[in-house]
Order: sequence, then C-alpha cells, then structure tokens
Amino acid sequence: MLTVMKGANAGLMFLLELGVYLAVGYWGFTFSPNWGLKLLLGIGGPLLFAVVWGVFGSPKASIPVHGLGRAALEVLWFGGGVAAAAGAGLVTTSVVFAALFVVNAALRLLWHQV
Repeated sequence: MLTVMKGANAGLMFLLELGVYLAVGYWGFTFSPNWGLKLLLGIGGPLLFAVVWGVFGSPKASIPVHGLGRAALEVLWFGGGVAAAAGAGLVTTSVVFAALFVVNAALRLLWHQV
C-alpha cells in the first residue's frame, strides 16, 4: 500500500510540474493586450521555467542541486507557478496548487523521495 501511495505522490509531483508551465503560460497570455508581449511572456515564460528545471531540478539535471539548494529551487519554482496563477486572477487555483505542493513536498521528505 505504501508503494502505491509513493507512486501516487510521484505522479502528483509530475502533475504539479506541468501545472507550473500551464500557470506561467496562462499568466503570460493574459498579462497584456499587446500581442507581442503576450507571445513573449506566454511562450517565453514556460520556456525559461523549463530551462531552469532542466538544468537544476529534473532527474537528469546537468547541475543537480541537493539539500537546501533543492528546497530553495522548489519553493521558488513552484512558488513562481502559484504567483503566476494568482497574477492571472486564478486565486482559488493558486491556493489549491500551493496546498498540494506543501502536502507533496512533506510526503516526499517523509518518504525519502527527494
């Protein structure tokens, strides 16, 4: 049973990662009425987040961070997703997203999934 719960928690982590990209992209496309800025932020924002995650946070990161550095990366990265959703007016979504991240992070620490 614990193995299933750990797998579900890892799946939640993946869905939260995807949620960050969606939130940042949505924020970018709703930031301004200017189409050039919409494209820049709506596409460029998620790309920037993808590069940061790929370099520092992914399982195959070229410069993996551990310990407090990993905690700081996750708080800033997922916090950026929460802030983007809130900035786009999705307050309830951002609160639920933040709560899911906190639960997910706590369980990953408890179950040594970090």
